[in-house]
This record gives sequence, structure tokens and C-alpha cells, in this order.
Amino acid sequence: MNTTPTPRGNLVLPCLDEAAALPWVLARVPVDWQAIVVDNGSTDGSARIAAELGATVVHESRRGFGAACHAGLLAAKAELVAFCDCDGSLDPSEVNRVAEPVAAGRADLVLARRRPTGRGAWPVHARAGNLALSRMVRRRTGVRLHDLGPLRAARRLELLELGLNDRRSGYPLEMVVRAADRGWRISETAVPYRPRTGRSKVTGTWRGTYHAVRDMRAVLR
Repeated sequence: MNTTPTPRGNLVLPCLDEAAALPWVLARVPVDWQAIVVDNGSTDGSARIAAELGATVVHESRRGFGAACHAGLLAAKAELVAFCDCDGSLDPSEVNRVAEPVAAGRADLVLARRRPTGRGAWPVHARAGNLALSRMVRRRTGVRLHDLGPLRAARRLELLELGLNDRRSGYPLEMVVRAADRGWRISETAVPYRPRTGRSKVTGTWRGTYHAVRDMRAVLR
């Protein structure tokens, strides 16, 4: 007989060559959450490491942050689903605090507002792009947000009903816009934001930030 307890939630971790960060990240996942590591074409053994450390591993061959996130959402089974970067910049141990308003019925979607805690944790160009997008979201939806960061939590079935289509960097923004259009209660909670392990594929460069902002502007249009 299977005696494995049902997890409180699934934590989706999109992953592309994060072998160096995975041990720390997975060690910080609360015991009542099950990690789903979505390997998006890693060549550094990330999938093997994640499996050895007890995570559920999903393979998504289509490159893109949104493709990886959505594959994790489709694989999730728990009532609550949260998303988090897999690079060590965000502490998965914060997921219960982020998800608590959803679990208690006080909110439908909670986003973690990042608070940098070390030099280089949040480059100026990435912070500027995030601020511009937050203002555009406010004008588009009326929802006052300070950050569109990747750590967020909601209920699985409601997320699936949003019908998210973006499979690139616009996925997190599309989630917020569609949720706002449906009248969801959206709130923020502050969390520490650390320097990531390794180089960012998106916000580590001006070019990566530009492409991410371009994808998100397309969602707003």
C-alpha cells in the first residue's frame, strides 16, 4: 500500500543547466511540498541530479521559460501550485508564506516581491525593466504591483482555466493579466532575493532583458 502523504502543493522549478544550484534549492523545499523540476534541455546533468535528490523530473523539449512552467503545471497534482526560479536567487523555503493567503482563501494569486539582499542580486537593467512592466500592468489592469517576479502561488485548477498560451518570457505576465481580467484577488508579499548561482539566461545581460521585456509587451498588446 502506498503510504506517501499527499503534498500540500507542487513547486514547479523550470531548469536549464542549474546543476550547481540544484542541491541548495531542493534542500530548501519544505517537506509538505513536492518539487517538480522541469528540465528544458540541460546539458550539465541537471535532470539526473534533481532525480537523485528526490524531485519529480519532467522533460520539456520546447525551449522557453513559459514552456517549462506550463509543463510543470500540467504535471502537478496538488491543489496548490507555486513557481520558483531554480538558480538559487529565491529561497524555496518561502513558498508556504507566499501560498498561505491562497490556501486560506484570502487571495487567488500571490506574487513574491523581491528584496535584494546582496551585491549583484538584481542588476540595474533588470530592475528597470521590471519597474516599467509593473507600471504597464497597472495601467492595463488596475492591479498595483511592484514586482512581476517568478515566485508566485495559486490553485492548480484555476491556473489551468486561465488558458495560458505564452511559452516564452511572457508567461508570468500573461498569468497576471488573465487573472486580473477574471477578477482574481492578486496580492504581494516580500521575500529576500539573493545573487543567483551562475549566469542568468535572461536578466544577466541587457540583451536577455530586452527580449524578456519584448515578450511581455507582446502579451500586453
